[in-house]
Amino acid sequence: MKHNREYEIAWQGLKLGVHTFQYELNDRFVEEKGKEDADFKDLDALVTLRFDKKNNFFLCHFDIDGSITVACDRCGDDFKMRLWDEFDLVIKLTGTEEAEEIDEDSDVVFIPRSETVIDISNWIYEFLLLSVPLQRVHPEKADGTTECNPEALKLLDKLTEPEEKPKNDIWKGLEALKDKSNNNRKTK
Repeated sequence: MKHNREYEIAWQGLKLGVHTFQYELNDRFVEEKGKEDADFKDLDALVTLRFDKKNNFFLCHFDIDGSITVACDRCGDDFKMRLWDEFDLVIKLTGTEEAEEIDEDSDVVFIPRSETVIDISNWIYEFLLLSVPLQRVHPEKADGTTECNPEALKLLDKLTEPEEKPKNDIWKGLEALKDKSNNNRKTK
């Protein structure tokens, strides 16, 4: 993985208050993170970070807006999917040299005061992946029909139709007894 200073924030040089940073993401960003086998392509996203510097902590608000190309889970054709999500992260400063990890709260990260810069690329990558929906299906048109490949949908319908089960001849005689028994109950 390459080291990229574009995603580093030199927090010691910032004044107290809100600072805004914007990052344009594309496929190169995912490749630099070492994930060439991502299940999406044509990433085009804008991440806006609102970095609120306080005395002993930082409030980070990430807004993700953009699009990716994914394969439809229903028909298999590629389509462009819109990404939109927002995430909050609190970064607290500690007095120790080693960063403390607390597993109970994933929205809070601890870093030592001796760190002069914060690399946010891993958080951006995680938030990008979290903004991709688990179910990826073509959106519906204005008239309510789907944009999925009609030939693939026909094949799916054909494969999901229940096949008529052949009757087992062993039970044929028992069905006659069952019908006879039901008729006897009705006449009584």
